[in-house]
This record gives sequence, C-alpha cells and structure tokens, in this order.
Amino acid sequence: MAVQPFPFCEGSLRGLGIAASGDSFQVRRMDPFLIALVVAAYLLAGFVKGVIGMGLPTVAMGLLAAVMSPAQAAAILIAPSLATNIWQMVAGPYLLALVRRLGAMLLGLFVGAWLGNGILTGENAKPAAIGLGVVLIAYALIGLSKVKFAVPRASEIWLAPIVGVVTGIVMAATGVFVIPALPYLQAIGFDKDELVQALGLHFTVSTVALALILWDGGAFDISLGTLSLFAIAPAVIGMYAGQRMRARISAESFRVFLYVGLLALGALLVVRNLA
Repeated sequence: MAVQPFPFCEGSLRGLGIAASGDSFQVRRMDPFLIALVVAAYLLAGFVKGVIGMGLPTVAMGLLAAVMSPAQAAAILIAPSLATNIWQMVAGPYLLALVRRLGAMLLGLFVGAWLGNGILTGENAKPAAIGLGVVLIAYALIGLSKVKFAVPRASEIWLAPIVGVVTGIVMAATGVFVIPALPYLQAIGFDKDELVQALGLHFTVSTVALALILWDGGAFDISLGTLSLFAIAPAVIGMYAGQRMRARISAESFRVFLYVGLLALGALLVVRNLA
C-alpha cells in the first residue's frame, strides 16, 4: 500500500532526499542533513532511555514524524528498538515467568495490530500523524499527572487481552506502543527489576509486530533499512551517556521535562495535520 508524504512538509522532505516516486514514498538518497537528523533524534532518544529506562521509541517517533510520515519514522525505528530492548528483555531471571504472565497481552497485541493494519501505511499520512500526536499528548498527560493505577491479580485474566488488543490497534495506527500497555504494566504490581525486564519484553515483541505491519504495507525500502541499521549506533551511544548521567541528574525533573516536550510535540503534530 502506498505511503504518501505530508502535505504540510512535502517541500522540506524533498530537501531531505525523501520524495514520492510513482505510487510509493521512499528515501531517494542519503542526504547528509537527513542522516544528521536521524543521528540527533536517536542520540536524544537513547539518552532518555538511559536516564529513565524507557522512552526511546516514543521520543524517536515523535521527533522524526515531525519531518516525515509516521510510517517512515516507524521503519527507521525497528533496528535501534530491537538492539536496545532485546538485552533488557533477556538480562534478568524473570523472562519465562513474564512470558507466562504477559502472554495474553502480547498475543492480544498481534490481534490488535492485525485489526488496525493499513492505517499507518495508508496513502493518507494525516490520520496516522494526528493519531500519533494524540497518543503523545495522552502519554505526556498521564506522566505529568502522576496518576497511579492498580490492577488486582485476579483481573489480569480478562484485562490483559483487552490491553493487548487496544495497544496493537494504537500501534498499527501510529507506530507507538505505550498506550495503554505502559500504564497497565506499571499497575500490576511488578517490583523494579521485574518491571524493567517486562518493559524490555513488551517493547521487543511490539517492535516485531510493528515490523510485520510495515513490511505488509510496503513501508520498507533499502534506504530506510540502511537508516534503521545506522541508527543503532547513536541510540546505543545515547543510552550509554544517559546511564552515565543518571546519578548526576534528577530523574524526576528529567521526566517532567520529557513529558512537557512530548506534549508540545504531540500538539504540533495534531495542529499541523488538522490545518
């Protein structure tokens, strides 16, 4: 399925070497400014993940979707997201127990992705961009509100599949997979180490599901795949720098700054694409 450029930024996309070609939307050349933009986005996204343990896909998607279609931004996301989350998934003693406990949610995610398939990779990029903006706003408002949810263990049997399906639909429409899965994972009583490994599991599986959606929708090309692989290095460097800085900065203050930035970015995406 064709993926078309945003009307509001088509000219600037051509300047970056991104343009429509026939009925597809491809990166036609590796423009130095485009490479610099991807490097900067993933250095920052990796730094965020290094400081607070999550946020790389959301930050990277939000930044790059301001200058390209969400489908393209999601295609670039695949390799760095897998590279920075697989280790988090396997680095701990809880993986098998987490797979059993979260299995229904993760299966539901694939069902939701199938139900929403075609939105992100559709010919009109505006619905995906507006949806991404709304998700970024919701994610930021939940973070800023510091609302704490609690889910009884007995409720997980029916709630987990619902959370998975809804997360899958949102992911298939926007390219991000934090709502409502992240609040749910924070609400089911994991301790810190379990939660870190659970997030790694969720993000890894979600990235695989997202890759399948993009592949089915024809949103990959060689240039985007190359950019995705290229983005691994700045993501890892940024994550390492964030981990080194974690003890020197207030994680809580950094979270507030992050959420305010995502709120502004989400509002920008919505306003631009509704205009």
